[in-house]
Amino acid sequence: MYTNIPTEPAIALISTYLRAHENKTFHHYNAETLITAIQIVFRHNFIQFGDTFWQQISGTGMGISPAPPWATIFYALHEQEFLPIWSQNVVYYKRFIDDVFGIWLPNPCPLQNATLWANFTSCMQNWHGLEWELTQPSLTCNFMDLSLSIVNNRVTTTIYEKKHNLYLYIPPHSAHPPGITKSLIFGYILRLHRLCTNRHDIQHKSQEFFQRLTERGHNPRILTPFFQRAHHTAITYLTQQHHTSYVQSPPNLNKTFLHLPYHPQDPSRHTIQHLWHSTVARPHNQTPLRNIRNLENHPTNIDHLTIAYTRPPNLGNQLSLRKIHGRGMPVSSYIDNTRDTSSPFFFCG
Repeated sequence: MYTNIPTEPAIALISTYLRAHENKTFHHYNAETLITAIQIVFRHNFIQFGDTFWQQISGTGMGISPAPPWATIFYALHEQEFLPIWSQNVVYYKRFIDDVFGIWLPNPCPLQNATLWANFTSCMQNWHGLEWELTQPSLTCNFMDLSLSIVNNRVTTTIYEKKHNLYLYIPPHSAHPPGITKSLIFGYILRLHRLCTNRHDIQHKSQEFFQRLTERGHNPRILTPFFQRAHHTAITYLTQQHHTSYVQSPPNLNKTFLHLPYHPQDPSRHTIQHLWHSTVARPHNQTPLRNIRNLENHPTNIDHLTIAYTRPPNLGNQLSLRKIHGRGMPVSSYIDNTRDTSSPFFFCG
């Protein structure tokens, strides 16, 4: 979707929207300042390829931070126009950037229903050249990581997994920080309880997940208590979530971070924490770190250490060279400097 969004029409439409809603719907931005920033970002996207530099003159740059909200707002302006027209047929409609899920209420007459569906899809496509690939309405569909079905006039869900998924979970001998396997299990089991309507699906997919981990080399006796605790934790968490409102905790400003590349032969997290408390945070007969004052005479208030492990380079990082500069002839030697105005990119240096 990003590369198909026409830059100038998008800037014009979104600028009009921002000006119309400044200090009305939203009160946290200055429209003209934000529009100027948008123009700078989307009209001046440069990329480097070898020894050459290119400017994108059409479409939205992949990977730039404003791209998701930019794309969302751009098509939302069209949705505001055509969706109310179809409220009798489209009883539910949600979109995540370029993935749309909706519930279509068919007309009793098959011929008229086919005409209505064709007109609806035509309305979706009629927006500055964006093209949508829509599946025909059916009682089942796959949307992102969900498989949805209509059974007895109710929507049921389960997890959708691609047929060619290799399930290459981290093996137990891999040099990853402790807790990775536990986090993987707890996260997947919570996902099952959140997304699966039927308990049978939860049990079946949990057993499949267990089997796949054992096939990757994990010990079943070590996995079993993790799975039992994960199911109990997921049920407890979701039950409490339904009965209590979520209140975001304020950030803990009394902590500092130690970033380390993980190695299984390094001192353990427990050992590092012990050394931190005994020599830095609260050393014997010395001033605690939280009471030490900085140059402006303010106490540091730091009394907690978080150890943040990073993954060291793996074989893929070492063997897959991403920099092509210096390997063979330079990129510029293959390029005709004559500008092709039909291309979405042009050579500029």
